[in-house]
Amino acid sequence: MRNYRLSDISVETWVQNGPGDIEEFVGSVILVEVFQVNCPGCFLHALPKAIQLHQQYSDDGLVIIGFATAFEDYDKNTLDNLKKLVETGEVIGETLKALTHQGLLTDGKLDWRLPFTVGMDRVVAETEPITQEKVLDVTKKSVPNFESLPEDKKHTVLNQVSIYLRQKTMKAETFERFALQGTPSAIVFDRQGDVQDISFGQQEHLPALIEQCLSPTN
Repeated sequence: MRNYRLSDISVETWVQNGPGDIEEFVGSVILVEVFQVNCPGCFLHALPKAIQLHQQYSDDGLVIIGFATAFEDYDKNTLDNLKKLVETGEVIGETLKALTHQGLLTDGKLDWRLPFTVGMDRVVAETEPITQEKVLDVTKKSVPNFESLPEDKKHTVLNQVSIYLRQKTMKAETFERFALQGTPSAIVFDRQGDVQDISFGQQEHLPALIEQCLSPTN
């Protein structure tokens, strides 16, 4: 794992309870819960779990940052929709459909609020040309077993990545810098601001990892 620092998180703006500088959180254990507003799984699983972790460990020195990003559906995963979510509990798109189907909304809104700091990833226009080298680099980062695939499968995967990159008009800086695979993702930093774990869709290990980072010996 690269030696990422907390300062590698690129914040476009703080929507709720943001610091003047993200490095002000150094000294605490930090969980950055990366989500998209148009991501049903984030709202069904990851964000409720993050709220539980906040309730359980915030008094012991855990800081949670709800960090919205956008690697797709750029018309929905917007700063405006994030502000609506934080201020009113309003959800949109596929999140709205999924939570409505499961009866988890009241008048189309969440029954809960995010109790921790919330920020938005810096999302900028994609200007980098699509080269074979870039397609291969992105493929290797997103498909760990790429080199072991049969040649015909490699060709298919490279073609799929090439199509994705050519359709991609925006770039989320933190999402790409940390080579995240999707949302929800979790990034854990220790009290010194050094990354300890990056995971995609997995939450079961977080309590034990957080307790380890909170331990007086760390």
